[in-house]
Amino acid sequence: MSLRLFLAVLSGLSLAGCEPPSPPPSVPAAAAPPAAPPAAPRSSPASGARVYLISPADGDSVTSPVTVRFGLDGAGVAPAGIQAPNTGHHHLLIDTELTDFSRPIPADAQHLHFGGGQTEAAVTLSPGPHRLQMVLGDHLHIPHDPPLVSDPIVINVVEPARQ
Repeated sequence: MSLRLFLAVLSGLSLAGCEPPSPPPSVPAAAAPPAAPPAAPRSSPASGARVYLISPADGDSVTSPVTVRFGLDGAGVAPAGIQAPNTGHHHLLIDTELTDFSRPIPADAQHLHFGGGQTEAAVTLSPGPHRLQMVLGDHLHIPHDPPLVSDPIVINVVEPARQ
């Protein structure tokens, strides 16, 4: 092999290693996460409707389980899933407040649902003070607009007297 041919081959090989790397294969851009579904339209309560606690009363000392009676004026009680004008079902908030009235009321130990249309319940509470409040929810457990919320009460659960 001549020296010129050898240098030409060598030059070609070294230039091949100096070429800029080819771009990586195109990768499609990550799809944007789906948008959160819009809040469901909220039901409007009848004018003058109100929800309240019949018993126990604010400041009462009671033993557990506590019988809680729910009151509703100017609207009707309907089970969850039944959509009818000027109706809803009761939710009892225990030691918490509802802050987002545009979404369904959570279902947990602090947000009790009475979707069967119940107007009273026996609620087991630990000894000590407890804050109770009612919220009326529509057929989808969403508070009305404006929301029907009772005044909160504070009760004190005491140990039953020993005999």
